[in-house]
Amino acid sequence: MSFIRRIFGLETRSGSLGELEALLREAHETAAGIAVSSDAALRCAPVAACARVLTEAVAQLPLHLYRRTPDGGKERVPASDHPLARLVGSAVNDWTSSAEWRATAMMQLVTRGESFSWIGRARDQVFDLVNAPPGTITTEWTDAGEPLFRAPLADGTQRPVDRSELLWLRLPGPDPRRPLSLVEQAREAIALALAMEGYAGRLFRKGARPSGVLTAPGRLTEPVIERLKRSLAALHSGDQSGGTAVLEEGMKFEALQFSSVDLQFLELRRHQIAEIARVFRVPLHLVQELERTTHNNAEHMGQQFLSLTVLPWLHLWQQALARDLLTEDERETLFFEFLTDDLARADLASRMTAYVQAVSNGILTGNEARAMENRPPLAGGDQLRVPLNTAPAGGGDDA
Repeated sequence: MSFIRRIFGLETRSGSLGELEALLREAHETAAGIAVSSDAALRCAPVAACARVLTEAVAQLPLHLYRRTPDGGKERVPASDHPLARLVGSAVNDWTSSAEWRATAMMQLVTRGESFSWIGRARDQVFDLVNAPPGTITTEWTDAGEPLFRAPLADGTQRPVDRSELLWLRLPGPDPRRPLSLVEQAREAIALALAMEGYAGRLFRKGARPSGVLTAPGRLTEPVIERLKRSLAALHSGDQSGGTAVLEEGMKFEALQFSSVDLQFLELRRHQIAEIARVFRVPLHLVQELERTTHNNAEHMGQQFLSLTVLPWLHLWQQALARDLLTEDERETLFFEFLTDDLARADLASRMTAYVQAVSNGILTGNEARAMENRPPLAGGDQLRVPLNTAPAGGGDDA
């Protein structure tokens, strides 16, 4: 790629990638003959489904700013106490809600491997966050491995961007200077899915595929053939389809069925859905592939989706937010955290059984359990209850 840098005047610092070079690398053609970029990949239905599942999972979860308490617990920071509590919990600016901002950033993170947001500061306080369009920020690296950022100006030049101006989210890969793009890693699988989609479209648009054939015991003359075609078209096509056919001269109608080649094509398309879903680590039932899904294993896979897929993304978010939005002193006592209760919530009967056990054994108060179900507190519901037949260990009378 060095010749590209020289031709277009891109930066030559070690490890740097100009926007054009990154685009050419991303859009490189695949073995299927289809160029797959981040935008083109979203035209592949399984990719769009996986990206939406991950994006909406992060966007829907409540995000709060917490304060560590001296006893090792945590308490939610009121919005009036710290401006970041309102920003991450409600609206990051006058025109973007927190959920919208997170959805845009997460979509960029899933498809491109990194996402930038502009940080508005006044008197060392963050007052707004704005999503940066893809490709706006370019990254260079010093010999010591420190990132340097640049942004374009209206006259076509670029200006240096200080780290304090950016919230930087990225998916780490084997190269610490280059984010891991899931679309780029799955480019061949996505291209094959797009190729099969295009083939199916061309087949239905141009392919000659009759629903059945007529067979006659003898040879038919041209006038008879034309009369049969007009009769069948008038009586059994369009709104008349599905009627009873009356055949002449001992004719028989044989419906055409799917061939083994057709079935293999459908199986291969189903395989590509699984191939793409495993790259994004999304369970198949969440992208509407329900062939091997049952009522019992769907709930178990949902729990796995939270613990093995969503939580790693949430940890990336939480640590990036703390690094770029909090000062060094604030990080000693403040931290960001997503509430995952909605994703972990089981069916009503299982939840009620768990609440009864938690309240009966002194783990939760009645009002804490009601709050989890968005119900108002009751008088006397803040008292912890323990079973009467239990006692502290070693507290029995000696014989």
